[in-house]
Amino acid sequence: MKYSAQEVIQYVNEEDVKFIRLTFCDVYGRQKNISIMPSELPRAFEYGIAFDASSIDGLGDEMQSDLFLRPDPETLAVLPWRPEHGRVIRMFCTITKPNGDVYECDTRNVLKKAIKYAKDRGIEFYFGSELEFYLFKLDEKGEPTKEPYDNAGYMDLAPADRGENIRREICLDMEKMGMSPESSHHEQGPGQNEIDFRYSNPLTAADDAITFKTLVRTIAHRNGLFADFSPKPLQENPGSGFHINISVKGGDEFVMHRTMGGILKHIADMTLFLNPTDRSYQRLGANKAPKYISWSSDNRSQLIRVPAADGEYRRFELRSPDCTANPYLAFA
Repeated sequence: MKYSAQEVIQYVNEEDVKFIRLTFCDVYGRQKNISIMPSELPRAFEYGIAFDASSIDGLGDEMQSDLFLRPDPETLAVLPWRPEHGRVIRMFCTITKPNGDVYECDTRNVLKKAIKYAKDRGIEFYFGSELEFYLFKLDEKGEPTKEPYDNAGYMDLAPADRGENIRREICLDMEKMGMSPESSHHEQGPGQNEIDFRYSNPLTAADDAITFKTLVRTIAHRNGLFADFSPKPLQENPGSGFHINISVKGGDEFVMHRTMGGILKHIADMTLFLNPTDRSYQRLGANKAPKYISWSSDNRSQLIRVPAADGEYRRFELRSPDCTANPYLAFA
């Protein structure tokens, strides 16, 4: 359900909401937030809430430190892991300058501009995310270890797969937040898991990918575990990817082929954004993570794979990105 600003204010007053998280990302896609009280919500919608951008990577410096968060009422979601009484809600925000102009380094707005650019040319994109992560045990001080939660393998069942109930909690909370999980299973590595999303428009898909990582880490911690989204947490085991399923509507009958061709042509430069850390490159070229600029209708180790699917599920899968990518920049 999409809300207007006035409807959000009404919801907050009627549903015992005590805290509102205004959420945004730094340029690396790390989620940040400010919590405000309900009394500050009208001001947030009208003027924005100021924050010190000089302390956020890529957003400012001492000379340009004052930026503002303006909440997007359509992104309202209740945080299901917070108490029922004194609820906490979350909204994604647009980052603006003091004069009201959108700040250039707001990566969510970069994606909005890319969506408009495509739509002006009669083309619409849809993305479905597949995010992989490891579950590790915590030590006696509550710090993460490198000891996996289980030693199960690909698509194993419980009791070997100890992550089954964790994934169940995650999927149920995803649904409560308006996300659409499609499937979940144990991955190849010990303690490695994957949850796949139903496809959606690019902005929703990116918001959901950002939310998902916070949700998974929260539920893992609640169960005495650490969720690791890094691309290669265990040197001798498979890395974790952020596979992006892409479908295209509009244009001519070959628009999807042209899209694949564009990615193959520009992937060397795109990889700087899709795989932004040193460890990203330890993952590529092993355990079905791609090594070459290539595509295939069958081979899962290629850069682009075209799954066997028809109708609304006709798509191609980009297999190189990992979860250190900023989803807004990746989709843009």
